[in-house]
Amino acid sequence: MSSRIEQLIDEIEEYIDSCKYQPLSNTKIIVNKEEIDELLRELRMKTPDEIKRYQKIISNKEAILNDARAKAEALINEATLHTNELINEHEIMQQAYSQANEVVTLASHQAQGILDNATIEANNIKTAVMQYADDMLANMENLIAQTANMTTAHYESFVNNLNSYSEIVRANRAELNPQEEDFLDEGNGTGEEPLNLDLL
Repeated sequence: MSSRIEQLIDEIEEYIDSCKYQPLSNTKIIVNKEEIDELLRELRMKTPDEIKRYQKIISNKEAILNDARAKAEALINEATLHTNELINEHEIMQQAYSQANEVVTLASHQAQGILDNATIEANNIKTAVMQYADDMLANMENLIAQTANMTTAHYESFVNNLNSYSEIVRANRAELNPQEEDFLDEGNGTGEEPLNLDLL
């Protein structure tokens, strides 16, 4: 069954595939920061729900232990009933007492063995689930970090390209109309500044 986290990952991949390429590039794309942030925000919100689902598996530890206790109590009750039946036989009272103790001891050993095995099995389940949850969180963190880095890199490249285009336009304008360029330089001492989108 596909979880919501897997659906969100698919949506991020589909969104990236649908983005337009930057001019003169077949690898760099233009993304909407708000849309990608919203997808990542929902991904972070859904991650705890996924962990809770695996925490329910850990709760099976109690079910296993309860089942083991029930089996142990059944064995002890059976041994006690058998002991009472033997004791009621006066002719073999001593033998019955000895046999009853052996049965109770054997039942106690068996019950302890069941409890020990159930505890080991429950701990193994808990360890496996926690490891799986840790691996899943690590994968989610790597995916989020990679997506954020890729978005930042595309944004910086986009800004650099705009600045470069602005410098080219300014140089062409100076060549076409040098008097206007000299007038601007004399009027404000600096001339026209290149487009800078670092603060956008």
